[in-house]
Amino acid sequence: MSAATSGSNSNSSMSSGASEGRLSRYESQKRRDWNTFGQYLKNHRPPLALSRCSGAHVLEFLRYLDQFGKTKVHTAGCPFFGHPCPPAPCPCPLRQAWGSLDALVGRLRAAFEENGGHPAVNPFGARAVRLYLREVRDSQAKARGITYEKKKRKPLPPPVPLQAAAPAPASSASPATSILHPDLNSMTSGNMDCPSYQYGHAIFLGGQADDELVMAVIDSRSGALLPLPVFN
Repeated sequence: MSAATSGSNSNSSMSSGASEGRLSRYESQKRRDWNTFGQYLKNHRPPLALSRCSGAHVLEFLRYLDQFGKTKVHTAGCPFFGHPCPPAPCPCPLRQAWGSLDALVGRLRAAFEENGGHPAVNPFGARAVRLYLREVRDSQAKARGITYEKKKRKPLPPPVPLQAAAPAPASSASPATSILHPDLNSMTSGNMDCPSYQYGHAIFLGGQADDELVMAVIDSRSGALLPLPVFN
């Protein structure tokens, strides 16, 4: 073998290893399951082609896998039948758990179509396979005292109706506040005999004392008369 050929093979193996590392856990498991099923068909007596595989052959494959199971399934005569946590060991056989079989069939069903199989003749979707999985689920549930029920979604609480904001109480208008609606920053001129508006108060000419003008302010909230020096 030349060095170029050796380098090419090395690069291809590295690329395949890199692509293998990029596969998700589900895809990697699906590939391993598909290879295992293909090997089972080759070892079948007589060897079985994938195109001739039926639901019956899938059931044979699932029962074949029971010898590698790790789930204790109690028989009807076992004193621990229906006990979820048996306190002592018993001679009951080990089986593949229903959840593992159900997931396996789902992966193989997808792999069959990805490898050129037609969905209409998919043996992993056969009715016999579905009935078998249901039987395994129910029998293991009784043997181990486990119930398989779909979790019901909790109903969402009803939406809280929006309450309209209460209208602000109408304030009683006083003679002092009723004159504060014009421009608060306006100033009067001329004889200064008209009120001028400043900062929410009405300023007006109150009279004369010692030849000086006396200014006063009406409080806009209380209507009280306040001397102007308070605001100086």
